[in-house]
Amino acid sequence: MSGHSKWAQIKRKKAVTDSRKGKVFSRIVKEVSVAARMGGSDPEGNPRLRTAIDKAKEVNMPLDNIKRAIQKGAGELGGAMYEEIIYEGYGPGGVAVLIEAMTDNKNRTVAEIRYALTKHGGTLGESGCVAWMFSKKGCILIDKKAVSEDTLMTEALEAGVDDLKNDPNDDMYELITTAEDMAAVKAHLEKASIAVSSSEITMIPGSYIQVDDPTAQKMMRIIDALDELEDVQNVHVNFDLPGEEL
Repeated sequence: MSGHSKWAQIKRKKAVTDSRKGKVFSRIVKEVSVAARMGGSDPEGNPRLRTAIDKAKEVNMPLDNIKRAIQKGAGELGGAMYEEIIYEGYGPGGVAVLIEAMTDNKNRTVAEIRYALTKHGGTLGESGCVAWMFSKKGCILIDKKAVSEDTLMTEALEAGVDDLKNDPNDDMYELITTAEDMAAVKAHLEKASIAVSSSEITMIPGSYIQVDDPTAQKMMRIIDALDELEDVQNVHVNFDLPGEEL
């Protein structure tokens, strides 16, 4: 099927770094809490909550932490209530930047995001300025050591996967699904004894723009600055990296 974005590999490496900083737990707790508040505390009837719980288990989050996050979202425990907000803007070279945030103080969050963007040559845009460039998709990663490409291709097609990406320089297969079908595809793969390394709902650009090295460096500084913000959950961009390595 289709090719692979170098940015996807860098993003995964950054996720590992964030987990070492302890940021992953904080972000997942917010996602679990918001999912429970919006769709109910029963994961069987709330696909978003089920996905968030799966992500929490992937990073070995203690079950007590998951339970408290669900109770908080369901209103059974006190504490700050988070609101989902999407921020949109541009980086150097016209790169589209889509930022998913969860906050209990919108004024603080927008000020911090605007500063992070403008400090490194970006701008905060109006609602809708870049969101149309992205589509919500499911992304499932499979370790190449776990299964052959032919076997995975057969099961992926049977499960209704939209795309299978196989970069020879990457140690993971990447399966792209619709957001609605991701849980069912994951269940199908696990039933076929294919181990899933991770799965998430993400925003994927319709196309990537190539940038030169200086622009890529500036974009990485913007992404790092945004990732440092407590209220930012995810950062999505539509640029690809030049060369084999940045």
